[in-house]
Amino acid sequence: MKYSVGLDIGGTKCAVSMGAVTADGIEIKVREEFPTAGRSWQGVCATYVDRIQKLQENFEIANIGISCGGPLDSKAGLIQSPPNLPGWDDVPIVQYFKDQFNVPVHVQNDANACALAEAKYGAGKGARNVVFMTFGTGLGAGLVIDGKLYSGTNDNAGEIGHIRLAPRGPRGYNKDGSAEGFCSGAGIARLAGIRARELEMEYAASESAAKARAGELTTKDIFGHVRAGDPFCTRVFKESAEKLATILAYTIDILNPEVIVLGGVFMRNADLFMAEISPILEREALPGALKVCRIVPAGLSENIGDYAALAVANM
Repeated sequence: MKYSVGLDIGGTKCAVSMGAVTADGIEIKVREEFPTAGRSWQGVCATYVDRIQKLQENFEIANIGISCGGPLDSKAGLIQSPPNLPGWDDVPIVQYFKDQFNVPVHVQNDANACALAEAKYGAGKGARNVVFMTFGTGLGAGLVIDGKLYSGTNDNAGEIGHIRLAPRGPRGYNKDGSAEGFCSGAGIARLAGIRARELEMEYAASESAAKARAGELTTKDIFGHVRAGDPFCTRVFKESAEKLATILAYTIDILNPEVIVLGGVFMRNADLFMAEISPILEREALPGALKVCRIVPAGLSENIGDYAALAVANM
């Protein structure tokens, strides 16, 4: 039996997975991680080669899929200076692995890769029009339209994190007040710091606000406090949720999807978000488009990065 290999390249860690991919799903046989930080692209790729060669001792490899944060050129097979991968400038990643293993190799940005995986095997299975939103370290979207991945003229489709939602606000995607600033793991923590400083007198007795002012409050902490009823963190969360509802309404009105799948922070706190965004969407989105659109957490859960890279291998 032939197997697919998926390479999930991140700024902190990389993962290699091997699985059997069929029309019914993906069965992951092997998965390993290793750190990325401080290493050159040549060093990271050499580690990948070593891992794949070890797999080849016992398995026949049919193809390789690579999922990586953008920007990149999927047609030319280049990784083009992602902000979380310093020094990865026009890296010929596809040709590198083709030369090493003489099998088909494909690369996609992580949002597109996750959209493929969720549309084929996850929460969007069976739908023709699926949007996936990362809502992790950043905010990006992958678009599957009429059953096909849509990446735009030069792989820049779906960069919703760059849309400015307010003239002032947390910085994300190099823009103050951007969707990524309000709706990402890093952005929500920054939003808490901004509001804690602006509202210092109102929340003078708040321990969570004090930690936010000191830069010691993580997004995970914020949601723990929300569930415990903390007023300051609840205020921060509601602001993020309102901005998320805005970007979801734009997406529903423009693309008319059947399913919007969200990963990361939303996936882990879907109950909280849905309670906040549902009434806003009822007010802001086109009723006919909203009626046919489901908004759901990622069905592939925390393993979505592995499934995404394997889905890319079988594009």
